[in-house]
Amino acid sequence: MALRCTTLLLLVVFLMRPVRVLEDGVKDAVVPILVDASRSMGIADAGGAARIARAREILSRDLAPSLGRVFRVDVLAFGEHLRPASEAGLAATDRRSDVSQALATVVERYRGRFVPGIILLSDGGDTSAASVPLPSGSTPPVFAMGFGAESLLHDREIVSLTAGEAGLDGSRVELAVSAVSHDAGPLTLRLLENGRPVEVRAVTSAAPGVPVHEVFQVSPPRDAPTVYTVEVPVAGGELVPENNARSTLVQPPSRVRRVLFVEGAPGFEHSFLKRAWAADAGLSIDSIVRKGENDEGTDTFYIQAPGARAAALASGYPQRLEDLFSYDAIVLANVEAGQLTGAELDATRTFVARRGGGLLVLGARSLGRRGLADTVVEPALPLELSDRAGVIPPATSPRGLNLLALTAAGESHPVMQLGSTREDTRKKWSAVPALAAVVPLGRPRPGATVLAIAAGAGGSSRAVIAVQRYGEGRVLLFAGEAAWRWRMLLPASDRSYDTFWRQTVRWLALPASDPVALTVPAGASAGTSSPLKVLVRSAAFESRAGAVVDLFVTRPDGRIERFRAASEGNTGEYVSRFRPEHSGVYRVSTEAHDGSVRLGSASTAWLVGDADVEMADPRLNVEVLRRIARTSGGRLVAPGEMAALLTTLSAGIPDSRLPIQRDLWHNGWSFAAVVVLLGTEWVLRRRWGMR
Repeated sequence: MALRCTTLLLLVVFLMRPVRVLEDGVKDAVVPILVDASRSMGIADAGGAARIARAREILSRDLAPSLGRVFRVDVLAFGEHLRPASEAGLAATDRRSDVSQALATVVERYRGRFVPGIILLSDGGDTSAASVPLPSGSTPPVFAMGFGAESLLHDREIVSLTAGEAGLDGSRVELAVSAVSHDAGPLTLRLLENGRPVEVRAVTSAAPGVPVHEVFQVSPPRDAPTVYTVEVPVAGGELVPENNARSTLVQPPSRVRRVLFVEGAPGFEHSFLKRAWAADAGLSIDSIVRKGENDEGTDTFYIQAPGARAAALASGYPQRLEDLFSYDAIVLANVEAGQLTGAELDATRTFVARRGGGLLVLGARSLGRRGLADTVVEPALPLELSDRAGVIPPATSPRGLNLLALTAAGESHPVMQLGSTREDTRKKWSAVPALAAVVPLGRPRPGATVLAIAAGAGGSSRAVIAVQRYGEGRVLLFAGEAAWRWRMLLPASDRSYDTFWRQTVRWLALPASDPVALTVPAGASAGTSSPLKVLVRSAAFESRAGAVVDLFVTRPDGRIERFRAASEGNTGEYVSRFRPEHSGVYRVSTEAHDGSVRLGSASTAWLVGDADVEMADPRLNVEVLRRIARTSGGRLVAPGEMAALLTTLSAGIPDSRLPIQRDLWHNGWSFAAVVVLLGTEWVLRRRWGMR
């Protein structure tokens, strides 16, 4: 009876959930200290010491001792990922700094725990793929402390380097570079092709810290991807030589671009155009010339195309979308609306909008009232055809009657580049003879760009060349007449006519992708996971869901890895992530199948590590730290404000000052006591013969 009563009493006590008070509960509050361990923290601009050394000093001398008396302090290093760290083990070794992910991980790590605040020790750089987030209301206040100098003297940096499309004639490609120097004096830009110096240029900025912009024109080999690098020599006393160079990759021509040339009637201009395009090895021209009507009143055509494609052009225009979409650009020269049916005009509009092809329209018949005006194609044209007021932006001044003059946008547009420099281009255009006439057209559409104008009758300004993007494709309208004069009235050595028209068609045709298109991310860094995207479409460029898409990545060392891309819904897009471990040129290819049917393939070169993004603009970014702190309810903290910081954190945790309680009933000892009491009672009853 005593054992049973004791067991019953113990169970009653357990039902009351007794607890034991251990101590004052202040240390139950956790204060995480996040220390930036990326390579930029190794810059020695913090009073002559490295930023990470200064952070270690403040952590061990001020933060840990003062906060450790009241709170539990967890030191966490972040860069590529968040991890626990000791004060002595902090080092600036990570290849990038991901502030956004570090804050999100801390919030998840201490979910359910009381965190009065997060202390962030960083230089404010965030080189992750995502931008620095603005912490939500559920994020504890962030108290940020910045390390580093807001201005680095003697630092010289290549800010950006981009390669244009291979749309210039003669396989020329433009490289646009921006550089900045934080001290006075000229900058020396060195251009390297696959590591070999090819050009040196001296430039001077308007003032220290003001970027300079230069454009190089290069002619890369056609058979292999080429890496171009622009670098600035390291100056004496420069703390960050890692940002003195950037690289970019110029892809070789993927394939010859197919152009469908539709002529309303034979003409001098058309013959000159064909000869100019035929001399370009990167273009393949199929032409349809409307000759007239036969005895039955049916249009007849003269077709120049390979036999496999000529059959689809027999009626004067491709009748199936698959046949039309096999081209990359369409040229409509003096084509009146009656020459093309409503279905053919609608297919042309779809060719530009959905397929992403290019469209060139020229000739007075195409632009006249019996031309493309009031058809489904007109909205794709950059100038209105119905309104012939000829309104041109007032900032543009024509040179003379039918003499072409570049606009500000035209001076930098790749179609208009006749020389190797901007000045050379302006000189060549100023020498171009006058056109025979300019078709008066209307206003530019919203989003359209006028590249060149000329004076019409009465001195009014008229647009001659205008471009715009329509859907996925590009459209260029040429309103001049008898441009062949540029070829016949200039010296035989002048190639302005051929250069302009080749660049026009290249610019229109190059963006047109194949049914299976592969996209790799630009600016990828070693050690960072990057998405490889494949877009799979039918020959009519309709999305293909349910395909099997394989990716093959050839590393710089020649090792090949194979991946299976996952479908992203019914959009025809397939994605696989790949993490390159080393910088260099990777080759990526893909194949798409639907069962046993091969849908297509694509390949490209991929440059990883084109710039040291961790060292790009390595100055202390106070604004990023201030934005994070203010949005989360915290503030910036100076090294001498430890007492104020402790007071702020302590004032924000009234609930955490409750005593720490430990359960006396919910543990193994309570369970063991019940088992022992009941077991002893059972053994005694069996020994004494009781039931």
